[in-house]
Amino acid sequence: MKLKKIVALVSSAILAFSLVGCSIEGEESSGESTGNGSIGFSVSTLNNPFFVTLSQGAKDKAKEQGVDLIVVDAGDDAAKQTSDIEDLISKNISVLIVNPVDSDAVAPAVKDAIAKGIKVISVDRGVNGVDVDCAIASDNVEGAKMATEYLVSLIGKDAKVVELEGTSGASATIDRGAGFHEVADKQLNVVSKQTANFNRSEGMTVMENMLQSNSDIKGVFAHNDEMALGAVEAIGSKDIVVVGFDSTDDALAAIKKGKMVATVAQKPDLMGATAVETAVKIINGETVEKTIPVEVELVTK
Repeated sequence: MKLKKIVALVSSAILAFSLVGCSIEGEESSGESTGNGSIGFSVSTLNNPFFVTLSQGAKDKAKEQGVDLIVVDAGDDAAKQTSDIEDLISKNISVLIVNPVDSDAVAPAVKDAIAKGIKVISVDRGVNGVDVDCAIASDNVEGAKMATEYLVSLIGKDAKVVELEGTSGASATIDRGAGFHEVADKQLNVVSKQTANFNRSEGMTVMENMLQSNSDIKGVFAHNDEMALGAVEAIGSKDIVVVGFDSTDDALAAIKKGKMVATVAQKPDLMGATAVETAVKIINGETVEKTIPVEVELVTK
């Protein structure tokens, strides 16, 4: 009987120890969350060929790498993007890739993600006031300078030009505007500038209004090809030179037909692929560069 009691006591002790071990293990794994290995991608809009290509580049790379990628479309709405990011956070993602609608407005949601231990990569546009793990973008300032210098070479110094600006607050808008004005303020006469929110139909409307106010415009610099193509529609047969940015298929077709003179080529598919590739490295515990620049080039006929 004594032996049976000793065996029972030893068994109880082993069981108790194993339960303690389980609870200790559980406490360790319930520390700061590193997510479930999935990647969330909040894209500014999928109503624009450039961002469709950016998203597709990310999807193709995710499929190749065998990782789970959740893409959400903010529809050019900063409030919806905040909601989308909060939803991605609740899905326990490991890495957030963000292409902001507005580089300021997105900051609080991105800070929330970081506070939950989620790593963040910005792509094409930055997040103002937030130290993200990696920023992947084209050199928008340099691209705009190249485009404006080409504009000067075609229409001459002091010619009257207008600027179609992108969405207010987007880093691409700020940077492309800065590059344009670095050249234009010294060599051209900028008679008007107005936002058309990177949108083709708005670009057409804004350009129509600008033409009513300034009939002797010689050139247009648009912050993206969609607005440039809208401007082309408004201009019709008038002899006005139009330069865009993004090198979309429609813009390249317009350049071939002589309706636009140039665009700045980015590589949205490469940016999307690089963002996912970088996210996978982060998930695997590898060190990544804080900034990854993607080269731009001027495309003419």
